[in-house]
Amino acid sequence: MNLGRLERIRSWQQRYVDERKYPGSALLIHRGGEEIYFHTAGLRNIEERLPYTRDTLVRLYSMTKPVTSLAIMQLLERGHFHLDAPVSDFLPEFSDMRALVSGAAAISQTESCPPPTLHQLLTHTSGLSYPFNPGLLPAAMEAEDLLFKPDHGPLSAMVTRLADLPLAFQPGTRWEYSVATDVLGRVVEVVSGRPLGEFLAGEIFEPLGMTETGFRVPDGAGNRFASLYTPLAGDAMALNSGIAGGDSLRLTDCYGSSPFEKASMHSGGGGLVGTIDDYMKFAEMLRRRGRYNGGFIISPQTADFMMQNHLNGDIAGMGPSSFAEQPMEGMGFGLGGAVVLNPARARCPGSVGDFSWGGIASTFFWVDRQLDLSAVFLTQLAPSSSYPSRPELKALVHGAVTA
Repeated sequence: MNLGRLERIRSWQQRYVDERKYPGSALLIHRGGEEIYFHTAGLRNIEERLPYTRDTLVRLYSMTKPVTSLAIMQLLERGHFHLDAPVSDFLPEFSDMRALVSGAAAISQTESCPPPTLHQLLTHTSGLSYPFNPGLLPAAMEAEDLLFKPDHGPLSAMVTRLADLPLAFQPGTRWEYSVATDVLGRVVEVVSGRPLGEFLAGEIFEPLGMTETGFRVPDGAGNRFASLYTPLAGDAMALNSGIAGGDSLRLTDCYGSSPFEKASMHSGGGGLVGTIDDYMKFAEMLRRRGRYNGGFIISPQTADFMMQNHLNGDIAGMGPSSFAEQPMEGMGFGLGGAVVLNPARARCPGSVGDFSWGGIASTFFWVDRQLDLSAVFLTQLAPSSSYPSRPELKALVHGAVTA
């Protein structure tokens, strides 16, 4: 890495702060297992002028998905199921499923369909959706407030309510970003006999030394928990109907009154809170194909399997109409994250096969095994579609790679 070129990233981080796009941010880059860049800019709490520090805690949101997907793969390795198993084998409420007919004009226009498989849940081809997507099912989910928020627990009750709604399409026929990973979190609970948070702590966080990651803000963290901001005048999660205007950094959640401080929901799709060093331990484990200092979280073969494209082509080829945390052209999808198939079609510098995902508060990570590189970027600005920070950041990092 060219250190002079890496310094460009400092200016980029500061520019986002100066232009009031992000309140603050942190970026950590490892190459060959060694830290080669770390920098923070701006504030974690604008109102109290608290600086963004290395131990700042953030809402990881959908960067939870690769962690829950890893938990599923751990159970797979232990022989508890195969990926073509229908989810109804573990969650009977999904036994008699229906899907909206093509061109449906009402949520009642449905036809019989098979339950989604575990593989379809892992790859967002299950027919489930999110309330912020366009369409009949998302509208019904929004009306029922089915978003697995931190104060929406317990997980079992929310999943049962979700199963009462039809699917947006026949499983396996399309790609749509969804609460599928929350359903997988419930599968982990049923199969393991342990709450999802307990399973993740014992099987992933403790072995990796991720001491400040969990479904609620750690006791005593206080103002280390960053505030969440939005440039929207309305709901920060209203991705398809956001109301622009007003303050570009409007406060929406803060320590002392945040539902993440007393979370009851173990959302496998978006509930984790953590620090940049904790998440880098997870990213580095993936880069090292499941290895960590004390052994293996999963086998190298299983890690490779997770980070391969599991779609027939790219995401765009599966006709999505949903929001996604990544580009859709030139990008495939593995188990819990996106896979670069063609950087040119994705219109973003990258290596074929790099594995990544982000969260709705504009967080992002990627693992590039060709370059032996892992990167974690954290901030707290929702929605993540507000600014093109991810492709800009990847271009900056790749621009610093000279050997």
